[in-house]
Amino acid sequence: MDIKNMDSKKEPEKLYPSGYEPKESNNADSSSDTNVRNQLLNQILKSSPTEFINTDLFTVMSKRRSTRKFTDKIVETVKIDKIIAAADTAPTAGNFQGFEIFYVKSPEKKQQLIEACNNQPYVNAPLVLVFCKNPSRVKMNFPEEILKKFAIQDATLAAAYSQLAAQALGLSSIWIGMFDEQKVMKVINTDLIPSSILCVGYPKQNKFPKPRRNLKEIVHAVW
Repeated sequence: MDIKNMDSKKEPEKLYPSGYEPKESNNADSSSDTNVRNQLLNQILKSSPTEFINTDLFTVMSKRRSTRKFTDKIVETVKIDKIIAAADTAPTAGNFQGFEIFYVKSPEKKQQLIEACNNQPYVNAPLVLVFCKNPSRVKMNFPEEILKKFAIQDATLAAAYSQLAAQALGLSSIWIGMFDEQKVMKVINTDLIPSSILCVGYPKQNKFPKPRRNLKEIVHAVW
């Protein structure tokens, strides 16, 4: 057996920029916990859909439309798992995942969220996910305002990944950004500040693409 050759195949040591090092854990089983988490994530994301769906990324993005009218059809558990797992794959500052997701199941809580969201009735959707910022998870040596900025970026990216996953699974969604933070926090019983609410379900009708701005108006080349 060529031991020298075996050593050469070892994975290189991971290096982190100063201030970005992962928080050390005193738990001897932390690596085992990570492996279990990764196995579960892969199992959820790779499980086969129950029907044929075109999951080409650019097709998914081009078909996504905000939907305000959903059918009463229940969103299948396997799809909900995938939507939530997609959020777990989003990039985060230092990989600390400075966000939390509140999956609102109670019909009473959904009704309360309508009032907290400026009386937008479509908040009462089959699937309601509240994405909250949690800067305390971001273990970096930066000022508090920077950590808060990282947390809102983390929560926003996570919600965006979930929204695209929902579209890829044949569902539709609407992103809610207008709400009373304190009222939402009271409804879901948390001291974490919400960043956005994602409402998902089967659309009553599929919408056609809307005209968009010319890319020349959006993109500014800097030399």
